[in-house]
Amino acid sequence: MTTQFAGLDFGTTNSTLALASHDGGEPRLLRLEGDNRTIPTALFFSLEDGETYFGRKAIHEYVDGAEGRFMRAVKSILGTSLMRETTQVGRERLSFETVIGRFLAHLRGKLEESGAEADHVVLGRPVRFVDEDDEADRAAQGQLEAAARAQGFRHVEFQFEPVAAALFFERGLNHESLALVVDVGGGTSDVSILRLGPERARRLDRADDILATGGVHVGGTDFDRLLNIARIQPLLGLNTFTADGKRLMPVWYFNDLATWHRVNTLYTPKNLADVRGLVKEAAEPDKLRRLEHVLAHRSGHRLAGAAERAKIALTDSDSAPIVVSEPGLEIATQASRDGFEQVTRELVERIDRAIADALETAGLSADAIDTVILTGGGAQVPAVAAAAARPFPEARIARSDAFGSVGLGLGLDAARRFS
Repeated sequence: MTTQFAGLDFGTTNSTLALASHDGGEPRLLRLEGDNRTIPTALFFSLEDGETYFGRKAIHEYVDGAEGRFMRAVKSILGTSLMRETTQVGRERLSFETVIGRFLAHLRGKLEESGAEADHVVLGRPVRFVDEDDEADRAAQGQLEAAARAQGFRHVEFQFEPVAAALFFERGLNHESLALVVDVGGGTSDVSILRLGPERARRLDRADDILATGGVHVGGTDFDRLLNIARIQPLLGLNTFTADGKRLMPVWYFNDLATWHRVNTLYTPKNLADVRGLVKEAAEPDKLRRLEHVLAHRSGHRLAGAAERAKIALTDSDSAPIVVSEPGLEIATQASRDGFEQVTRELVERIDRAIADALETAGLSADAIDTVILTGGGAQVPAVAAAAARPFPEARIARSDAFGSVGLGLGLDAARRFS
């Protein structure tokens, strides 16, 4: 039986696990939840039955109102000061490395169930975990590697996520190509320029084919956050004043509430008491009572989820509803694509600059690129896709498997490295 090796795309929003062998067979994504080959990178620590739930089940438990602790976008914590802290889960205090490790252990269990080799893995990583901080960036990779090794992955290698996407795309080429890969994931946007082709695909060492890599810490969750701040948080009191008109409500509550990986940090008795005090001072107390409700009932991720759904809907529509309805809280508003593009323009410009920087690093003009490969869920945002394609009017625009191409490429890379 041919040994299959694993590539693991541990994503900010979704994760995949792919298998490949070095005999030229097709790489494949494992089914991780029923027939689903992606799993949301989410955990729910239930205080009702003591179980830890993962992926869609974690989201369902949280949305259904089960008592417990919900966590999502934990990849965004890597390399930050939060990795040195612990978080309260029931009666336990867990390190974030432990939290990440539990998710990786769940995926390794799926690997063992498949009968594949479970000691070796190639993990994807963004070109930059942390912008403009090389030490923190190295720390982030080290933290992810430590979490993986603690769960039984004895041989751990890393590959840049956009390079992995290119390796998967390359399989369908019958000619040489100079490709630019734009991978907009949940937490980062990565850009790579590579030489691709059928002869090059046979090489084990591809270092000479990678002409440039770069990236910025801009991803789909940042688009969620800015839409949340623009359309939801004002309904909770953002940009409102105290009754005497002298002070704005503190902004940091709303910024953290709109940031996936910081939502849980707000759920403290002190913050709840402070917000109850703000209700008494507010010029618009009904809005602050909504904020009080969100903290008291830990509803922040429901708001973030509503913003995310609206963002996705705006891919194909000019407007989208944002609705959150639960006992004691009713929020209903609209988001328009024009408004969304206005509040996220700076994010798109940062991705634009990353593309320009990659071209400069490679010493290439835009007209040298013959293929632009778009991958990652964030690349489906119309403004992002248009901005990525605009400098290359003569290039082929290839939309790779938005959620699977990185994992499949990591699987191919694992087969090359470990066979």
